[in-house]
Amino acid sequence: MFTADREGDEQYRLYRVGLDGGEPVDISTGPECQRVLAPVPFDATGRYLAYAANDRDPAVQDLLVRDLADQEERRIVPPDGVVFEPAGVSPNGKWLLAAGFRSNTDIAAYLIDLADPGSIPVCVTERHSEGVFDPGSWKADSTGFYLLTDLWSEFTAAAHYSLTDDDLQPVAQHDWDIELLDVGGETLAWTVNQAGRSVLHLRHHGVSFVHPGVPPGVVTALEMAADGRTAVMLIDAATRPAEIAVLDLNGGFRYLTDTRPPALRTVTPVEPEMVAYPASGGREVHALLYRPATPGPHPVLLSIHGGPEAQERPGYTRSGLYQHLLDQGVAIFAPNIAGSTGYGSAHQKLIYRNWGGIDLDDLEHAVRYLAEVPGIDVSRIATMGASYGGFAALSCLARLPGPWAAGVSICGPTNLVTLAQASPPTWKTFVATVLGDPDTDAESLLRRSPVTYADAITAPLFVLQGARDPRVPQAESDQLVTRLRERGVEVRYDVFPDEGHGFAIRENELRAYSEIARFLIEHLKEPAR
Repeated sequence: MFTADREGDEQYRLYRVGLDGGEPVDISTGPECQRVLAPVPFDATGRYLAYAANDRDPAVQDLLVRDLADQEERRIVPPDGVVFEPAGVSPNGKWLLAAGFRSNTDIAAYLIDLADPGSIPVCVTERHSEGVFDPGSWKADSTGFYLLTDLWSEFTAAAHYSLTDDDLQPVAQHDWDIELLDVGGETLAWTVNQAGRSVLHLRHHGVSFVHPGVPPGVVTALEMAADGRTAVMLIDAATRPAEIAVLDLNGGFRYLTDTRPPALRTVTPVEPEMVAYPASGGREVHALLYRPATPGPHPVLLSIHGGPEAQERPGYTRSGLYQHLLDQGVAIFAPNIAGSTGYGSAHQKLIYRNWGGIDLDDLEHAVRYLAEVPGIDVSRIATMGASYGGFAALSCLARLPGPWAAGVSICGPTNLVTLAQASPPTWKTFVATVLGDPDTDAESLLRRSPVTYADAITAPLFVLQGARDPRVPQAESDQLVTRLRERGVEVRYDVFPDEGHGFAIRENELRAYSEIARFLIEHLKEPAR
């Protein structure tokens, strides 16, 4: 089973394909809507399929369990303000486990009794109040499941919930977030996001240890074999694209794929430095600094991640754009400003209802820090971001003083009021929590919007936008581009008619990043005007 949308419209349909190949079959029913499969969508027999959809009400995401034998479906409606996502069916087929989202820092775990057609969802973490209780793998005997939670600190720990005695107990805790968790046989495996890099921990027959063979990078998927002796993973690195790898308990590690482009085999790719710089209120902001191998001083790109609840990590960013710019003598500085994940829930929540506030202050401190870094020429500085990162890049150009040489915005919001109004219906609670209510907070949202300060933008700007973007509609970019061109500001505007929020078509992605590279290199050759 898999889901797919059309040209980035995020209206996902369900497709089934046989294990022996053949053409995928669309098995969706009802209107166009968002559909989300469970990580393991089938029960143990393969007869029942678990997924979520907002087909009944565009603003509500229900759980559905389909009997693939007779196509009948059972629907489970969430409580008000909760977005359901299925986590998986218990091995004995009795329970459906689901996550109930109100925001990225307010996630509850729910159980649905599949043996009782009249049962309602039970929130098994309700007594712990608000927090992260993100459900994951079931135990093989169906007596409990594992989950990630920030119940005991502001970092997510691994925990186990027992159905037998309704008890939640910690399994593993660190001073960083645990991100992935899986179990196979007598082995429990989990990854720790340690300052952006993934560290793989294993517990076999009660003995815990760090796997020594995993190279530096970011593990984005992890699956233990049933016997607990081996695992497969998807691992991304700053110097190598995401690859599938296999490892064993004895420390062995080998790649199963090699997707490095020819150009990456003829140069020595650059690993980033992990640095930190001071910010307001006595805080420290972690960042990645990539330095070209050639002598400086180097122009620098201030690259801002999306989200805003995301994290800049040492991965093969933007199909190798970082490595190409480094090869051309451009340094990269990628900070994890207020709102970024990976540094505790308090740091993450700083951005809530404060876009264009504390985050922009952190970016101003980033520029000050770069001015003191040997080998960096801040008279030749550009900024770039996608989605929220595009918003932040535009905010830098419009609201921060400095000789900006250029800016790049990929599907970046320009008006927070219209952004909130146009967000997908199922995001209403999330948007009100993280961004603000467009009805009651319109004044403050507009005060933080780049379009309000458009007349202050003078640097050359490259705007890229998907015409079918359901999250940041094209009108967001149109209004800014029109304002700037009326003033004679140099603006390149590329609209992709067959894309949504970002790039799904490989040819478009490569063309976009190639053009971004040319644009940045051209404008970073000389000091900003």
